[in-house]
Amino acid sequence: MTKLSVNINKIATLRNARGGNVPDLLKVAADIQKFGGQGITIHPRPDERHIRYQDARDLKAIVCTEYNIEGNPQHNFIDLVLECKPEQVTLVPDAIGAITSSAGWDTVKNQAYLAEVIQEFQRNGIRTSIFVDPIAEMIEGAKKTGTDRIELYTEAFAHQYSLGNKNGIDPYVKSAILANELELGINAGHDLSLDNIQFFKQNIPGLLEVSIGHALIAEALYLGLENVVNMYLQKLK
Repeated sequence: MTKLSVNINKIATLRNARGGNVPDLLKVAADIQKFGGQGITIHPRPDERHIRYQDARDLKAIVCTEYNIEGNPQHNFIDLVLECKPEQVTLVPDAIGAITSSAGWDTVKNQAYLAEVIQEFQRNGIRTSIFVDPIAEMIEGAKKTGTDRIELYTEAFAHQYSLGNKNGIDPYVKSAILANELELGINAGHDLSLDNIQFFKQNIPGLLEVSIGHALIAEALYLGLENVVNMYLQKLK
């Protein structure tokens, strides 16, 4: 079964919009795990516009499944991850001020830099994953950094699937086969939803984990958080 890690950035966005502590981010994280979620993902950004650095620290005591912290490995982020020591860190090449992630790493151009950062995290017992586009050269470059896993950036698949083009899965299948051959673990995320997750899961060999936030929280507004978490779990079997 592919694991479901729930990204709770949007809960923090809602809380921050009003001030105070409603909704309670820590309670939501605890409830997601109680409902069956197999991990909690956060993606703090330098301006802390949703997840705050203190949230990352506070969640360490709450997450009893898998804790995954995503972000661009700038100095403050690296310090935060080493302080929190999550089970997994996912390296994402976000530009400062970006609304959301928009591309994977150029693992050829940034190979030495990524390798240095990855070694530091691994020395501290933290599994590493690199956010990549479904391009063979980028996956081969990821392997050379020493990373444990890659996370396939799935926006292009989700867009094509919404247009009725199921062939949009093809680059991801080829990428997964290559990653398996290279003995890289495979995660995936971005714009995955109840509409497309089962098709994606069924076609990607060796898919270990998906990280889903925006769609899951939006769907929960209509269907309820517990119900939606369990709907994803059923589709990921």
